[in-house]
Amino acid sequence: MSGLDAIDIAILSTLQAEGRISNSALAERVGLSASACSRRLDILERTGVIKGYHARVSHKARDYRMIAIVHISLSGQFAKTLAEFEAAVKLCPNVLVCYLMSGEYDYVLRIAAHDLEDYERIHRDWLSALPHVVKINSSFALREVIDRPNVGLN
Repeated sequence: MSGLDAIDIAILSTLQAEGRISNSALAERVGLSASACSRRLDILERTGVIKGYHARVSHKARDYRMIAIVHISLSGQFAKTLAEFEAAVKLCPNVLVCYLMSGEYDYVLRIAAHDLEDYERIHRDWLSALPHVVKINSSFALREVIDRPNVGLN
């Protein structure tokens, strides 16, 4: 975390644990005045260290009972092929995460589905229709063991 001092790290650690903390409480916790803390937060946000603030809604609350891990192979890794695939996959509302990979598969996706029938629909209507796809390999998560939104700062 180059460029961040101990106070920045304290601010980030506190926000990761308590995202709704008030600026005055945050300032007190890290030993700054409210105005100095607000300036630090502004810098962390403008420089992209803090990417945003949001509520993490559980998949179960939205009735997504199935998570699929999907490995995708494309017909090639040309810049145009990758760009077309990535533009199309961003349109699929059930794709939670998409990574360009090294190794055997070109992409790995994490997909939320209501049930197996819903996943079949996603596979048929979205995944199979993605440009340049030549192979789709799906695995289903049996149980979530850990879901860590942030890596520790210390």
